[in-house]
Amino acid sequence: MVILLGLLTRQPMRIRSQEFPRFLLYGLVTALHFVFYVASLNYTTTAHSLALVYTSPLLVTILSALFLRESMATRKLLGILVAVIGIAIMVGFEPHYTACSLTGQCMFLGDGFALLSALCYAIYSVIGRSERDRHPLFRYTTHVYRLAALWLLPLACLNAFRHPYTLSAMGAVAALGIFPLGLGHTLYNAALRKVHATYANLIATQEVTIGIVLGIVFLHDIPSWTTVIGVLVTLGGITSVLL
Repeated sequence: MVILLGLLTRQPMRIRSQEFPRFLLYGLVTALHFVFYVASLNYTTTAHSLALVYTSPLLVTILSALFLRESMATRKLLGILVAVIGIAIMVGFEPHYTACSLTGQCMFLGDGFALLSALCYAIYSVIGRSERDRHPLFRYTTHVYRLAALWLLPLACLNAFRHPYTLSAMGAVAALGIFPLGLGHTLYNAALRKVHATYANLIATQEVTIGIVLGIVFLHDIPSWTTVIGVLVTLGGITSVLL
């Protein structure tokens, strides 16, 4: 899909051979972000995983200051912290590390995977912004996604034939590749080229809020008052950062 968009917009799609090792590293970071996130869901609750993965705006802010020399005002840093706290409230985050998940594995391991996913997400965000002047959007995303897929191919092949897959399941996976990844992540990378990486990352955390709204509309899943308060706190923090 992304290659097609690149061809339709007549962007040059090839990278130079000396750039390949750098993109290989970018692909690894992207692959690890997805692997650690999916792995975390096997050992901890969705609430823990989301709350920890979306500490990434704080990490993006630190990495942007260190590597891109893009700092932020103290007032905005406080707004980021408020937004992250709001996410924790929204998903009902309760860090009981002594508890265990349904698989019998301690939640501490899953929470660790979620934090590693957050770190990779932050690095991925800073990388995307750092490459904005060297590569057009579709060339950059094509090679990052392609190499991430190649890094994950051995793991995919190892597990590919352990379970039967229905046509609807394969369709769901294809749709996930086209929409959240092909479209969603590419739009996210486009945003990184226009605004501070923290802004893009912070707004992206609102997939949690939008997910709650979609749950109300399509699944009649009415959120608790704690969730509503978390949404309001998060939106307040984001507003204070963007204004």
